[in-house]
Parts: sequence; structure tokens; C-alpha cells
Amino acid sequence: MSAPTTYLPGHFEERDLETLQALVEAHPLATWATTQDGELVVHHVPFRLDRTRGPFGTLVGHVARANPVWQSPQPSVLVFGGPQAYVSPGWYASKPLHGKVVPTWNYAVVHARGTPVVLEDAASVLRIVSALTDTHEARQAHPWQVGDAPPAFVEQMLRAIVGIEIPIEQLVGKWKVSQNRSADDRAGVAAGLRAQDPADPMAALVAPPSP
Repeated sequence: MSAPTTYLPGHFEERDLETLQALVEAHPLATWATTQDGELVVHHVPFRLDRTRGPFGTLVGHVARANPVWQSPQPSVLVFGGPQAYVSPGWYASKPLHGKVVPTWNYAVVHARGTPVVLEDAASVLRIVSALTDTHEARQAHPWQVGDAPPAFVEQMLRAIVGIEIPIEQLVGKWKVSQNRSADDRAGVAAGLRAQDPADPMAALVAPPSP
């Protein structure tokens, strides 16, 4: 695997592929950074992860035909942001012992690197849209399907977009979740986060609750 796409101390690196892919699936809106006419540009696009294609999977989505990002695909980095939270130094058990503590910010993110492949034919675009819809409608009591809309309307909408597939060439995970603190400090951070929100997902990453 090539060098990471971000500053990444070893104790914050997450290498488990299942864990990385799970975050992408749970937080599918990507911050997509690439270049266009020599300039750095950023887009925000939801992607579905197809785990079955490639060693790290393939990202599948679509963009508006009016968006020039698809016209000259360039190597890209897509950032998927997971749980994040401010950490108060007042939560550390070590604060009353020596006071040598400062605020920080915890977060879990995945960086996916790859070069987009553009799909313009109607069948491929319909396949992509249908799969995205089925994925995100699955939790609805009465899932909406593409076929629920009038065929002429669907055809009109499909002409306005292009499909994007990005075979992932590199998948990097940064889990900054207080691994550099003592067990007592981590417990204090988790308790502080849960005091604000009992269901805070960052608390579970810092110090999973006892079974």
C-alpha cells in the first residue's frame, strides 16, 4: 500500500478492512477532492460501496451532467467522516493529578483514493440509481423504488446525470479516539461524552461500555 493521504501517527491508524468499509457504508456522503483544469476542487457526493469489486471495493454514485467533474476524471481522494467530538481536558482523570492536559478533538475518518470511471449509458445509470435508492430506502416502512415514478419522468431525470464508479486503490483509516491517553483518562472521556449524550458514538470508540 502506498503512503497515507494524511498525517497519521501509528497509534491512530486503523487497518482493519471490515472496520474501514463499515464506516464508509454508515457515512456514505463523501467529501470528494480532485483537480479540474489544474485547480483543486471539492464536491460532496453520496456513494454506495460495492465490496465485491476490487481488493478494497468500488465506490458507486452519480453526479449532475452539468457538474464538470465527470468530463475529465482525475485521481481523487474521497473523505468519509464518521463520529467526531470535542474532548474537554476536564474529563481526564489525570487533570487533578498534574494539570498537564489540553483540549483536543476526536474523530474517525476514512480516506479512499482512486480515479473515477464515467458511465453515461442509460442502463448503467439506471442500475446505479436503483441500487443507491434500494440501499437508502431499506430502512423505510414503505420503501420507495425508482419504478414508483412515471417512466417518462425517470427517463428525464436519468438524462440529467452520469454514473460514477471509483475502484478504490487505497483505503486509509484514522481513528483518533484517545488511544494516546491512559485507561483512566479514556474512561473519563467516555463518561464526559455520555453525560452529554448517552448514545454518543464516539464514547463507544474511546471506551466501549462493559458487557
